[in-house]
Amino acid sequence: MKAKKMKIKTMRPKIKKEQNSDSIMLRSFLLLITAIIVSFSIITAVAVGHQLLETSRTTSNNIIKSLERTVIDSDRDWKQWRFNSTLNTSTSYVHVRNIRQDAKTKNYYSPDAKSLLKIKPQKFFLIHGLYYRPKIGFLLYNTGHSKGIHYSLWIKLDSQLKILERVIIITAIVLVLTLLTLPLYIRLIAQRLTGPLSQLTKSAEAISVKKTQTTDKLPIPATPTEVKQLAASFNRLLTNLYDKTEKEKIFVSNAAHELRTPIATIQSHVQLIQRHGHDHPEIVQDSLDYIYQEAEQTTKLIEELLTLSRADKMTLTLQKYDISQSLQKLAKEMNLLFPQQIITDIPTKIVITGHQKSIEQILIILLNNASKYSPQDSVIELTLERNSNGLIIKVADQGRGITEQDKKHIFERFYRADDIRGSITGTGLGLAIAQQLALLNHVTLKVANNQTRGTVFSLEFRINF
Repeated sequence: MKAKKMKIKTMRPKIKKEQNSDSIMLRSFLLLITAIIVSFSIITAVAVGHQLLETSRTTSNNIIKSLERTVIDSDRDWKQWRFNSTLNTSTSYVHVRNIRQDAKTKNYYSPDAKSLLKIKPQKFFLIHGLYYRPKIGFLLYNTGHSKGIHYSLWIKLDSQLKILERVIIITAIVLVLTLLTLPLYIRLIAQRLTGPLSQLTKSAEAISVKKTQTTDKLPIPATPTEVKQLAASFNRLLTNLYDKTEKEKIFVSNAAHELRTPIATIQSHVQLIQRHGHDHPEIVQDSLDYIYQEAEQTTKLIEELLTLSRADKMTLTLQKYDISQSLQKLAKEMNLLFPQQIITDIPTKIVITGHQKSIEQILIILLNNASKYSPQDSVIELTLERNSNGLIIKVADQGRGITEQDKKHIFERFYRADDIRGSITGTGLGLAIAQQLALLNHVTLKVANNQTRGTVFSLEFRINF
């Protein structure tokens, strides 16, 4: 119990640390989003204010141009000009300074203009033409000159400031609402994304703690698509691992069975010699022959097991070599070992890229099988031909053939057909080794029926001519 308590105590800080980490990440993300929204709000307010100022500046330019086309030196002239003008001059204040000699009025102030200028407006920093007058507010200043008359124009920006104020208020409201709803929205998004991931993690943990490997699979969520694809990929991985483990179990079981049989035979003959060898010396030689044969078969099985094990882990260096010359030499050497005759049809000077020794080992396995399962008076054909996709090496025999059911399994380790098991010697590893070496050379090993009788194994190379 103490050990369990200690374990629980040591697990809590880890969980708390993970929660703190998630909380810090969420807060950081919220701060980032908040900073972006605030920056956007400020930029929006500045942009609106700049646009309003430019619009007012355009209006002041138009008013100055209109004033330059007339002469104002009295309230009557001012009212007449305002009446005829299509511009909004309700917030405009003008000082007219007439320096012409015939001028009756040297200085004219529009209504309230003189009162406005009793206190000198202060220029606003960095913005051209913008001034501030206490108790009045912001003013836009502009000047003009025509025919000896100077015009000074002041435009109150109250309406523009009210518009800008409304924009700022609305932006602030939107900002506050966004900041209030953003954490909830982010949590919903986070739960939508991490919820399926958490479920996958729990399912994976449940599968991993099982002492025996099972075919259990992870649940595949409907959304989001990324997590759905991830779960499907994990399930494919689990399936491959399970299949590989099952094959390894079968391989170990078959290897143990194949090794047990010759060892049992050797033990029985040794016991026979021990019990009856002294009284019946004639059985000693027969038993020794059996022991030698079984030992030789066991040695061959071990060598093939080692070859298959090395083939599972090795990588081959592929080089260019003359496959035509290699096949001719191989056929000549194998003809001396087989009772059957090997007939060849091999074009000369064909060069491929591959690992010469391993390809020759594949062909030796195929030729040995062709000889083992064919009548002694038959022939074995070894051919090399080109097609649209590359090269094909074929080994064709006139033997008993392979059933369609057996063709599905002949490249499996230790697989042997029921009708030949025990009647023809073999380990059931040859074609598995050939298949593995073919994969390492990036070639395809196939099996098919011979046209009249027998079997054709083909080794296909994809080569662009």
